[in-house]
Amino acid sequence: MGAKLLSLQAKWRAYLVPLPVFTSYFTSLPRGLHTKLICAEAHHEIFQNPFSKQKMDTPNAVETKPPLESRIGKDSPFTFGQRLLTEDKDVFDHNAWDHVEWGQEQIDDAEKLIAKQYELPVKDFDKKLYNSQPAKYWDIFYRNNRENFFKDRKWLQIEFPFLYEATGAEYNKPVTILEVGCGAGNTFYPILNQNQNPDLKIYGCDYLKVAVDLVRSNENFAPNNENGIAYSSVWDLANSEGQIPDDMEPHSVDVVIMVFVFSALSPEQWKNAVQNLDKVLKPGGQILFRDYGRYDLAQVRFKKGRLLDENFYIRGDGTRVYFFTEEELRTIFCTEGPFAEKNIATDRRLLVNRKKQLKMYRIWLQAVFQKPE
Repeated sequence: MGAKLLSLQAKWRAYLVPLPVFTSYFTSLPRGLHTKLICAEAHHEIFQNPFSKQKMDTPNAVETKPPLESRIGKDSPFTFGQRLLTEDKDVFDHNAWDHVEWGQEQIDDAEKLIAKQYELPVKDFDKKLYNSQPAKYWDIFYRNNRENFFKDRKWLQIEFPFLYEATGAEYNKPVTILEVGCGAGNTFYPILNQNQNPDLKIYGCDYLKVAVDLVRSNENFAPNNENGIAYSSVWDLANSEGQIPDDMEPHSVDVVIMVFVFSALSPEQWKNAVQNLDKVLKPGGQILFRDYGRYDLAQVRFKKGRLLDENFYIRGDGTRVYFFTEEELRTIFCTEGPFAEKNIATDRRLLVNRKKQLKMYRIWLQAVFQKPE
């Protein structure tokens, strides 16, 4: 079965085709393996790394891109790659293209697919069920997938260079980092393990105890915790009581990291979440944000029976996801929230399946917000 899984994953990553193409293949697999692959697709971690486009275009291709570690502190942030499609006829020459411009044709195509989702939204009873106990489904997710499901996000220090600067030996002042939605520690530990700042404090918080337990069970946690460097606790970002994480002083955090976290909240929770972020950040502190953008492939491929609310969906594993626009983020964090915009950008990528002649658009939003001094 292991060989079959690896074979399917290799095929899937090479061609990046929508799930319907693999329907007959999936149905022939054992139930557990089928569920694992559906879950992986649903959370799109394969696609979340901004540098994952550096896949080999053919089985015999040679990777020429410098190692990611050698690019930290050198590559420009918010550039999202340099492979540009200048001629339409060249679209199937590579598996992926960066900075792809969207025209009205692409918008219309996406809107048509989304309109079909409104024909059969989630029933009111099921909607209340999903929205009343989101922790249940995330708990199941982490119990099933554990710490090896997601890849370490070493690319964060390129996209958000302040992380590289603040954890360097020459920073010469204390810095406190909070990762919201730490999961199994795939951001927490790359930062901690590469840190050279003796005055670092890093907190990894998650909505779920099972995720926090995964972080705390890592062999590197205990010694760093004893030295006052690493902390991890259960914390609901959107709690209505204004609680902040354990062992944390109000207004003490320099950097909050939120990567594919805010999209799991319902729109009704945004206000509380922003208020709680304000309570933990010190004046001048920053929020480093990356999440799903409107019309992303993950949104338009949802079928009927998955729409909870406008641009808000329930995945097959019961977890929720929202798809944002740049203007929505400005409204949430700046117009209606207390933060200033330092940078907002859209990472828009065209993925192609050259064998099937398919075009697929991935859209992510990336931002830095700052609390006024």
